[in-house]
Amino acid sequence: MTIYVENETDFTFPFDTKELCSRVAEAVLDTEGCPYETEINVLITDNEGIRLYNKEYRNIDRETDVLSFPNIPFETEADFSIVEENCSDYFQPDSGELILGDIILSVDRICSQAESYGHSRKREFAFLVAHSMLHLCGYDHETPEEAAVMEQKQETILSALGLTRDCLDE
Repeated sequence: MTIYVENETDFTFPFDTKELCSRVAEAVLDTEGCPYETEINVLITDNEGIRLYNKEYRNIDRETDVLSFPNIPFETEADFSIVEENCSDYFQPDSGELILGDIILSVDRICSQAESYGHSRKREFAFLVAHSMLHLCGYDHETPEEAAVMEQKQETILSALGLTRDCLDE
């Protein structure tokens, strides 16, 4: 897996963001049975930055905690067979990795939500990466049933990684 993490803010988390992104992303992809090596881009920005991305790409003029931009138009969640039809659209020519998509995180929302929910920034960061990775695998939460599936998957993955609500920022 290749994961690119860019932080366009001055904020530094007390943990290795690239390592945490990789651990969470790998766990999601293993759980979903992804048969390919993947490439994922992660951008860490602030509330103003994510508001601008949200406005530009989704026509919603407000901040949010995370944005997900899947590269694959899944018809069925985590059915990776769809990429075999148009390999040139989905695979990095140089590495052969499946280009899964992009994730944008708001550092401001990570910090405020962690405080609000009473857990560490590390837990909130990991939760948002897991949530976004599920979106990159074709999941959504438009209905209560879809939301329940995503919530269960997120909790199972984070618990397996020891990223529970009582984990610390170290």
